[in-house]
This record gives sequence, structure tokens and C-alpha cells, in this order.
Amino acid sequence: MTDLISPELTAEALAGQPYAYHRAELVEPDWTRLPGWKDVTAEEWRSVQWQRSHCVKNVKQLRDVMGALLEDRVYADLERDQAERATMSMLLPPQMLNTIVPNADYAGTFSEAFYADPVRRYMLPMFTDRRSDWPSHPHATRDSLHEHEMWATEGLTHRYPTKVLAEILPTCPQYCGHCTRMDLVGNSTPVIDKLKFTIKPQQRLDDMLDYLRRTPGVRDVVVSGGDVANMPWPRLETFLTSLLEIENIRDIRLATKALMGMPQHWLSDDVRAGVERVASIARRRGVMVAMHTHVNAAQSVTPLVAEATKAMFEAGLRDVRNQGVLMRGVNDSVPQLLDLCFALLDGATITPYYFYMCDMIPFSEHWRVSVREAQQLQHGILGYLPGFATPRIVCDVPYVGKRWVHQLSDYDEVRGISYWKKNYRTGIEQQDPEALNRTYEYYDPIDTLPADGQGWWKQHAGDSIAKAAAQAAASRDAAESQKLLQIS
Repeated sequence: MTDLISPELTAEALAGQPYAYHRAELVEPDWTRLPGWKDVTAEEWRSVQWQRSHCVKNVKQLRDVMGALLEDRVYADLERDQAERATMSMLLPPQMLNTIVPNADYAGTFSEAFYADPVRRYMLPMFTDRRSDWPSHPHATRDSLHEHEMWATEGLTHRYPTKVLAEILPTCPQYCGHCTRMDLVGNSTPVIDKLKFTIKPQQRLDDMLDYLRRTPGVRDVVVSGGDVANMPWPRLETFLTSLLEIENIRDIRLATKALMGMPQHWLSDDVRAGVERVASIARRRGVMVAMHTHVNAAQSVTPLVAEATKAMFEAGLRDVRNQGVLMRGVNDSVPQLLDLCFALLDGATITPYYFYMCDMIPFSEHWRVSVREAQQLQHGILGYLPGFATPRIVCDVPYVGKRWVHQLSDYDEVRGISYWKKNYRTGIEQQDPEALNRTYEYYDPIDTLPADGQGWWKQHAGDSIAKAAAQAAASRDAAESQKLLQIS
């Protein structure tokens, strides 16, 4: 029996598609190409202790690694951003820094390639990256998703009816420039004085567990922070084991960018053995334990990331999924998104799950895309990936939650205001009769709007902010009244 379609015709048809699929082999970039690591051995590189102790935390340490590869203007640009704009302090593990300009296949100078690199653009933001017209949206806030208002106990956000987010610690092995929890996570910067947990760590965890025992409507816990890889494993295992003893908990998700940023942690013998113990208990109880990671560019998926993912499956986790963030200059094209999805799926068996639109935090306008652009990107990636591995692009709407970008109720594209509704009450709206009828607003970056829209914001930004502030104050007052009623 002969093939109905010849290989030549198949190749020609693929070449004529908007996106041509090809399976790329994963490559671990050669870290010895960087002057500061020219003598680092493979054994040292695989050591989580070496990775943690050699993280880059400031411009001087970056210079020690990169040396003369980067021009002085690059270091000056970084220093100015850290002093005037950065909402997150600098912290990159060697594994992650090594994926910036990973090979010699680039045009121009190394400094030019460094500026253009997608991983650099979100992990090491420069002052010249930021917009000068609208560096922050008028409605940008430190806690853009109002998670703190929805804390059932300190660090435990109860926004969705059956799900909670447990922020078990405020640190990560690496700090992303666009971090949505920039008000709490990491060290303070010159422009952001970080909030601090006030309750002792163990008491916070105990309070979370007590709340979950008293709240049988919750079945799903996202264990996050920060990053769970920064919690000593024995303490994390104790917390997870306690979660598994609560009858109503049926899903546990471990949130860790470190699977990509520091896979050496998840390859450590003690951590692998601990994950296996937790997964064994979960299987006996019929509870699903999965891992969620955060990869934004295909070049970040290396053989070590694939090895760590395989180790998690072998230890018994049900799934490993990726939740990326959609950002200009990083992954805002169909080829970039599909290259990333196929690298995750083919190279590391990580399921592409979500791409979030970058949240409205301060100084993030150069990263954010409009809802219309997000809709076009969602359309562009359909049909190439398996259905179960086609990520949804979602907008995390303040006071609403995750919404697929096509779910908006109305859209003023001139002023860049989209309107959304929801089908549940958050933890602070149990007594609000209008919560399910009200529309909630999300805002496009102003520089993406037509001239009329940009002109409107220049004239009315103050009025719009005042109105939003009054609405937020009313919501907070209603939430406080509800808490007082519950206490009494």
C-alpha cells in the first residue's frame, strides 16, 4: 500500500502554513562561555547548593559573571532601573542567567543581543525598557488583584468558591520583574517598601489548615508564595501531609518557577524522595497533586528542566503544567508562543496550561498587551497543539478572577476599557446582592490606544482614578462590615 500524500507534498504544505512545526532538540547552554563561570565544572553546575550560593543579586555580581561581554552602558541602565523603577530586587540563579543569549547565533554585538533577549527583558528589566509616557497605568496598584482583601487568614486568599491560594512564604529562588505579588514578595526596592507577614511562619500555616478544616466547600489548594522551592523541604512536606489529612481537599497544586529557574532543587535526592512520599499518600487518598511552573520563553526549556520534570513524574506527581505570562518583547507573537508550547510539550512533557495577561502593577506598561492583541494571539495558536495542551489566554480581572480573553461583556477599544462579569461571589462579597450583576473593568495599555483614546486618558485619568478609588473604598467598607457580622 502506498502513501496517499508524498513526503515532499507534506513538507510543502507545512511550509505554506502560518506556522511551520519543527521539533527542536533541547540544549543546555554552555555556561563556560561566560567569563565568570569559565572554570565551573558540570558537577558544580548540577549542585543546588552551588546554584543558590552563586545567584546574581546586584549589578556588581552580574559584571563579575559577564565581564567585558557587556558594555558599561548596560550596567548603568540596570543600575538606574534598580534605583528608580524596579518593583523587584535582582535575583537570578546561574541556571536562568545562562539561558540569556544562549548561543552565538545573533546579529550585532553581545550587548545588543542581551538587550533584545526575551528572558533578559522580563528578568533583568532596564530603565530604557520602561515607557516614559505612561510608565504605569493610572489604575495600576501594588496588589492589583486585591488578594490581600480576600485573605481568610494571613496569606490564604479565598477568591473562588472551591479554591484557595496559600501564600506560604514571601521569597523565591528568582525574582521576575513583572511579579504580580510585588507588594509582598522579595526585598524592598527604592520605589516599593514591601509589606511583611506579621504572624510567625508556623502559626500562619496552622491558621491556614484550621480554616480549611472549617470550610468544607474548599477542595482545591494552590500552594504558592513566593515559590515553594524556597521552603525547607521538611516543613513543606509537613504542611502538604497535613493538607492531605483534610477530607475535603482533593486537589493540591505546587507553584514553582524553580522547576525552570533552578531545576537542581527538584533533582536533589532529598526533595525527590519527599515528593514521592507525598505523592504516595495522595494516591492512597485519591487526591491529585500536580506542579505548576512558569516559563515564558522557549530557550528556558533545557535538558535539565526536562530531567527535573521527569523526576517529578517518576516521584508520582499527576501532572506538570505551565502558567506563562503574556508580555511584549518576550512572547507576544504566534511563533514565539507556539515555539514555547512545543518546547514544553515535546521537550519536557510539561502541559501548556495558561498564559496570563500581565497584571496592572506599577511600571509594567512596557510589558502589557491589549485585550484585542491577546484575542488575536489566542486565535493564532488554535489548531496547532493538541486540544488538551492548547493554553488558554486569560485576563485576571480585578475582583473577578481568571477570564478567557473572549469572555468580555463589552469593550471600548478607543479608551481601552473592557467590561467583565462573573458567576460567583468572592470571599468578601457573600452579602453583596449586586456582585453577580455588576460589570468590572480592565484597562489596556494606553500607548496601544488610538489617538482619541490616548487623548481621553490625558484629560480624564484623574477623574477615572477618583471614581475607582471611591468604588474600592465602598467595597472595602462592605467587606469590613461583613467580617464584623461574622465575628459577632
